[in-house]
Amino acid sequence: MIQQLLSNRVLIPALLSWWLAQFLKVPIDYILSKKWNWGYWFSSGGMPSSHSSLVVSAMISIGLNLGFDSPLFGLATALAMIVVYDAAGVRRQAGIQAQKINQLIEELLSGHPISEEQLKEVLGHTPSQVFVGILLGMLISLLYWWMTK
Repeated sequence: MIQQLLSNRVLIPALLSWWLAQFLKVPIDYILSKKWNWGYWFSSGGMPSSHSSLVVSAMISIGLNLGFDSPLFGLATALAMIVVYDAAGVRRQAGIQAQKINQLIEELLSGHPISEEQLKEVLGHTPSQVFVGILLGMLISLLYWWMTK
């Protein structure tokens, strides 16, 4: 069973894409902010989108291994479209709302003994973060397919 998992030509590049995207968030954020934020290793949001990278890599790997005309590639494409839309749309808007609510609480309740628990603001991605995640997923799946062919 372990050997089957380790030789899965869809799972391995998808997980590599996800891991690399999560890893890259820390140095990319450092370049932009000049501060180390190791929390990006384990968080959603940031550059690049690991969600987009994961699903696009799985989608491309399915196409490369089973054919771009296979029903499974069609399903993977539909799933990737949902995840990418969610990463850049719904979750992004939820993050913006959390930011506004946190700002409102600070302004209205400063100095009062009310919970200061902040909502998580980095939930989604900008379009460029999603785009880079998509490119990363495509690149990793193509490289893995080419190297293991």
